[in-house]
Amino acid sequence: MIRLDEAALICDFAETYHVFDYRALPARYAATLAAGLRPNARIMQKISGATVAPEILLLSAIADACRVLVWQNTKDGQKGRNAPESLLAELTGHGKENKYATGEGFSTVEDFRAWREKMIGGGDNAR
Repeated sequence: MIRLDEAALICDFAETYHVFDYRALPARYAATLAAGLRPNARIMQKISGATVAPEILLLSAIADACRVLVWQNTKDGQKGRNAPESLLAELTGHGKENKYATGEGFSTVEDFRAWREKMIGGGDNAR
């Protein structure tokens, strides 16, 4: 843990145990305290590779479920279009990837027209 991010470990010890100098502790005692840190501690999140606290992931999943329930009662929801974006997917990096937003562009005019029709909902909003 020290090699991974000593500053995070120091912050976690100070916040959790009010220990400001972990080096003054016996090594086994410091290791026991480190093992007892909560999963949302800075160092534990870094070890697990998490970029977002578990509580935030749970709250975003709840928010997504509520948004879908509300959306299902709208005209768009009944027709199955314009579904709300997932907060959870955005936070975890699994959001929709739009190849046109990355600058790849369109190969043909037909590709553009197909994409345009998809974006405007099959011509409902076409002029």
